[in-house]
Formats: sequence, structure tokens, C-alpha cells
Amino acid sequence: MTQISEMTPQMLAETCAELMWADDRASRDLGMKLLEVRPGNAVLSMTVTESMTNGHGNLHGGYMFALADSAFAFACNTYNQVTVAQHCSITYIAPGSLGDVLTAEAREVSRKGRSGIYDVRVTREDGTVLAEFRGHSRTINRTFLPTDTETA
Repeated sequence: MTQISEMTPQMLAETCAELMWADDRASRDLGMKLLEVRPGNAVLSMTVTESMTNGHGNLHGGYMFALADSAFAFACNTYNQVTVAQHCSITYIAPGSLGDVLTAEAREVSRKGRSGIYDVRVTREDGTVLAEFRGHSRTINRTFLPTDTETA
């Protein structure tokens, strides 16, 4: 097994994402796809299905939040420190519709100590911005992989 100290930051981000994706039934069951992961960044997509529409015929906001939240989760879990949401907010800008392919792109704004801030933009395939999400993260006392000192 490769030691963490031998991994590039990109290799570590990809390994953490693979381990997390394997156990993330919520994202997978909603049809999300993990398109890209880099240290502090992640891109996920999801197609709006009939069961995701609300009484107005639009995408229910909770599903858009779930997509943004999943992108946030993958972005902040790229450093081999298990990280959870501490606070999240979303601003809806435009509605999603049945059949839309949505993309959520998460990027790290700040990461200091155990806290982080991440912004996620949700867009439709034509580039229309549907929502802006901000997540505040907090690391907990767990890792995805054993640290080099734990394996020595």
C-alpha cells in the first residue's frame, strides 16, 4: 500500500473521494455522478427526474441543495481528514426543470485549522446559474487512510 507521504495531493484527493463515494448511497441513489475532484474542489452532476419535481413542476429545492451539499462534501474531504458540515446556506436564483442536467462545482475559499469555507455554484447545462451555496466545514478526529505514523 502506498504511504500517504508518497502520494501527491491529487492522488490523495482521488483516493479519499473513491473511499467516500463507495459509502455514499444518498448521492448515488439520487443519480449523482462524481465528475472531478482536486484538493479542495469537486464537480458533481445530476439529472432532474420526475420524482424530483414539486407542485409547480420545478425541481424541488431540497434536491438542488442535496447536489450542492454533496459537491461541498467531496471538496472538503480531499485531505485525508474526515470533514462534516457545520453550517450551510443556499440562495436559489432560477428553477430547475424535468430533464435538466445540473452541475455543482465546489471550490475551497478558506481552510484554517479544523474549519473551512466552500462555495458551490449549481448550473444547468446551458450555463444558467440556478443556485449559490456556501458551506462551512469542520474536521473531526478521523482519517480515510492511516497516516504514515499509524502504519510505522
